Parts: sequence; structure tokens; C-alpha cells
Amino acid sequence: MRAQVAIVGYGRTPYSRVKAGEPVLTVDEYLAWAADLALKKAGMAKNDFDGQGLGVAHAEAAHTVNWSAAVAESLGISPKILLRADQGGASAAALLIRAAGMIRAGIVDRVLVMGADTPLTIPSIAPGLPLSPERTRGVFWDFQGPFGVMGANSQFGLVHARYLHQFKHQIKPEHLGKIAVTTRYHASLNPGAIYRNPFTLEEYLSSRMLCDPVRLFDCVPMVNGGLAYIVTSVETAKEITNKPVYLLGFDEVSNYYHGSRNQPDITYTGFEQCAPQAFRMAGVQHKDIDVFEPYDDYPMVVLIQMEDYGFCKKGEGGKFVEEHDLTFKGDFPISTDGGQLSGGQPGGAIGGFMPLIEAVTQLRGEAGERQVKGAAIAAASGFGGMTYARNNRSCVTLVFGSEA
Repeated sequence: MRAQVAIVGYGRTPYSRVKAGEPVLTVDEYLAWAADLALKKAGMAKNDFDGQGLGVAHAEAAHTVNWSAAVAESLGISPKILLRADQGGASAAALLIRAAGMIRAGIVDRVLVMGADTPLTIPSIAPGLPLSPERTRGVFWDFQGPFGVMGANSQFGLVHARYLHQFKHQIKPEHLGKIAVTTRYHASLNPGAIYRNPFTLEEYLSSRMLCDPVRLFDCVPMVNGGLAYIVTSVETAKEITNKPVYLLGFDEVSNYYHGSRNQPDITYTGFEQCAPQAFRMAGVQHKDIDVFEPYDDYPMVVLIQMEDYGFCKKGEGGKFVEEHDLTFKGDFPISTDGGQLSGGQPGGAIGGFMPLIEAVTQLRGEAGERQVKGAAIAAASGFGGMTYARNNRSCVTLVFGSEA
């Protein structure tokens, strides 16, 4: 499957925190907007996807059990196949893998993939905590809600605290602060980021504690918005653009556990398994990666991914961060668009489009002020769902190249 498909276009709408005076759009409007941007980037029309593929990521605001079909109806597209993913922040990456399989099998030649959400303007039990089925029944209320776990800050706070316990002599707040400061620096260079004013390491350390050990500047800001990308066969990609971005390697795993199934080590993620497989398919080594676009809703999530991808050993992420320049000008660029930490997260599922699209943006040389010089190979991740007694539910690793 190496280099059998390529991304030829992408789109990302402006994000909104729904401040006074800002227009309030529906999830359907954001989907249409993101799709239009991707189509224009590729020089295509929506009719090019009649009889082809349409992929839709689940959203908290999804208003029907026929979500993907409803989106096709709303957009006026008649696809041969519908793909839908409900793997949280891993959905965008998972949809790319499924689309690649459909294209490789000859079922379709191209797939338009999209996602949007409006978590700030749908019913909620708390700001940014949508009143979705996941929040009202099942695992959440069986094992977490009754004990006061109210949302991602609490959930990631438990993982964060466990990491500090296991590696207390190897991790410092300054290490996580460097990641947060870097993402905000990159956001300052990205007109599409929601928070663009840089802050210092001292300001990070003095930001208030929200859910010990999670600080304010550790937390991802929720936004309304939409994103989309177009993937085609290699042959079609070469006809459409002179800057195709090839999918060189991929792998994924869900419900991964390290150690005992009953008492797994939650400082490990499924990237420990899927990243080496994706690198192997792509035929690359760690030293070949020019830019790393991790799923980055919390600095600790980024640091753990550095370890599980194999850039450093478990427990040595802090040292790795300390020894490397993480900016777009440095030797290990990460989250070059500001990531979700400063760019904003359009719902828990749709933020996963951002690492993928930024990797493509970098490899096409379209990142403007934050462009990584000579970027030719990028790794991006999808990371979805917090679960009971695991680190997370789904992990997807993608490796892209500007050449096949």
C-alpha cells in the first residue's frame, strides 16, 4: 500500500469561539464550507464525487443516525460509497486508511473526506462538554461520572498524574511548558489559529491549576469549525496537481493496552505498536522525519507520543524535549500550525484533521511563515477517545511524503 494514494486538496474553515458579533453557523454549514475550500484547492467540483467516495467523521452535533448519508444529501453529492468514522480524534486518519483501501481495490478513484462540529453551540451539561450519548450513559457514567470525572481535563489529568508518579525524577513542568510555548509560537505565525498571542515559560508555569496537575495552558480550547481533504489514486493525483502528497505508510490500533489487560500501564499508548508498523511500511527511520504533527490536545499527550513513536525511550520524553528545538526552524519541528493547543479543537472528533492537514500543508510548501525548510517526509497521528483504565481508545499513525 506504500504510495498508492495521494492527497490533492484540503480546506480548513476559520474557527469560532462564538464571541459577541461572530456569526453562528451550523455543523452543516461548516461542512459545506470546508468541502468548498478543499475542492477549490484541488481545482475540482462536487460533481466530481458523484459515483465516487464521501467520508464523514462523527460529530457531537450529529443530528441523525444516518449522519454520512445526511451530509451527502445536504451537499448535493451522490457517492457510490459512504465512509464514516467514530473514533474521536483518530477519525480523520482512520478515514484516510479506509479511503486508501477503497481506491486501491478499484471501487472508487477518489474520496472527499470531511468533518465539522459546533461544540460551543449545542446543548451541554457544562461549557464545552456537549450533552452527547457518551456523556449520558455507558462507560462514562458507570466508571467515571459518579466519581467526579467531568470531561477531558479530569481524564487526562489522571494519565498525567500517573506519568509524574512513575517518572518523577525524569519529568519537570518546564518540559511540558516548552511544548505549550512552542505551539503558541507557531500559532502566532498562523492566521487561522484561535489564540495567537505568544506566552513565556514563566507565564505557563504561573497559569492557574485547573485539575491538578493540569494547568490552564495545558488545555485545548474548544471551537466551532470544519476541515476537509481530498484523496485520490496516484494516477489521478498527478493529473490534478503538481504537488501531490503521498501516503507512504500507516497503521492503527484500538483498545490497546501495555502489560496486563486488567491493570495496564496507562503511560503507554497504541502508538507503541502502530508507529513502528507505519514507519516500516513507509520505509523510513526516525531520522528521516522532517516534521512531526502529533495529536496535541495536551502537552503530556505530545510527550508520550514522542516516546511511543520511538524518538526516545519511555520516561525520557522530558530529556528529549529539553535537548531539541521544537520550532519550525529547529531540529525536531512539532505542531507547526499551533496545533490544537493554540489553534483550537473543533469538537473532540474533528481536531484529528489538523495534524493530517498541517502535514500536507508543510509537504506542499504552503505553510507561509511557519514553513519547515526542505520538508519532504512528515509523520502525523490520530488519537481518539478517553476510556476507563486505558490511556485512550484509538491510535493511528500516518507517514506522508512529497515524493512517492
